[in-house]
Amino acid sequence: MQKITRIGMAVATALATAALCTPSVSAAAHGDDGRGRQGHHVVFVQTDNPAGNQIVAYRRAENGRLTQARTYDTHGLGGVLAGSVADHLASQGSLTYDPRHALLYAVNAGSDTVSVFSVDGDRLALRQVVRSGGRFPVSIAVHDDDVYVLNALNGDSIQGYTVDHGRLHKEAGRNRRLGLDPNATPQFTNTPGQVGFTGDGSQLVVTTKANGSSLLVFNLNRSGAPARTPVTTNLPGAVPFAFVPNGRHGLFLVEAGTNAVATFTIHRDGTASQEAFAPTGQSATCWIVATRNLLYASNAGSSTLSGFRASDHGRRLTALGNTPTNPGTVDAATTPDGHYLYVQTGVNGIVDEFAVNHDGSLTPLGSRTVPGAVGGEGIVAP
Repeated sequence: MQKITRIGMAVATALATAALCTPSVSAAAHGDDGRGRQGHHVVFVQTDNPAGNQIVAYRRAENGRLTQARTYDTHGLGGVLAGSVADHLASQGSLTYDPRHALLYAVNAGSDTVSVFSVDGDRLALRQVVRSGGRFPVSIAVHDDDVYVLNALNGDSIQGYTVDHGRLHKEAGRNRRLGLDPNATPQFTNTPGQVGFTGDGSQLVVTTKANGSSLLVFNLNRSGAPARTPVTTNLPGAVPFAFVPNGRHGLFLVEAGTNAVATFTIHRDGTASQEAFAPTGQSATCWIVATRNLLYASNAGSSTLSGFRASDHGRRLTALGNTPTNPGTVDAATTPDGHYLYVQTGVNGIVDEFAVNHDGSLTPLGSRTVPGAVGGEGIVAP
């Protein structure tokens, strides 16, 4: 506990200093005009504003640059975890695109709700606002017709839904308490970081961050309902924060305690084993995005992105160097073709734009200030 508290203080100090010195998919068409059901050439960014959460839609040009198109109210409130600076939710997956149903899901942490939008190019239509099944939702996962929401406060929980005709239907039998310490402080390092499916959709994974420093794995039955209790893999000192799938049964995990990227296999019994480990050499490594065999980890305390190339099914991670960003590097998204990367930088509420080169290096293209998004998280580039 003392170790992660020091980490949190170091992050806050680094971000404050940076401020004084000065972030998986999108929604568009088969064509290039930003319209259509497929969702290409669009980036959606969540503000997480406590006065009223919004989704800001950006059109993406052929050269990767963004132009603001529209802003949409979620009819909910953003939230702020105690101790957070650049990352008010301290999570990954707070804004999630569902390509199967052309839906966008957004958490309203301050309202304990989830907003459901239908997507048509850069246009969103609010379909529904549903209760999250707990306190302070921070992350949403979708696989086929199953959706799970991670609630971060009051001991934490997951709540399951099914998707039908563009709407979420709450499943009463799919709520599970995580049993984490609700009084652990500071909040932003002791709340769970992400809920997500394994690649084959058979298991649901939750990261606990400093509150147990564990991976929790729920095996799912054929109907999509989770086991009554999760299988816990303890990772002392790691502080598992966020992940992306690696194949059918693997994860690429970022660890805030070790400031590293690690490859894990999730076994059928729910246990997890580490296959590879690569330090970033940076501070507050907490978010990760993948495109093809390239991984990019966000380092909030260093205001950088660390690149890695994965090979041998993730058993080998080759460092590609660090790229500077605006202060407070958090949530990121890559385009479906892997040519562009967009990352939220929370200190000033800015999205940085990058081109992804063939060698994995990043070329800066510019940046866009998102209205009302200081500390905001949640970005997709369908």
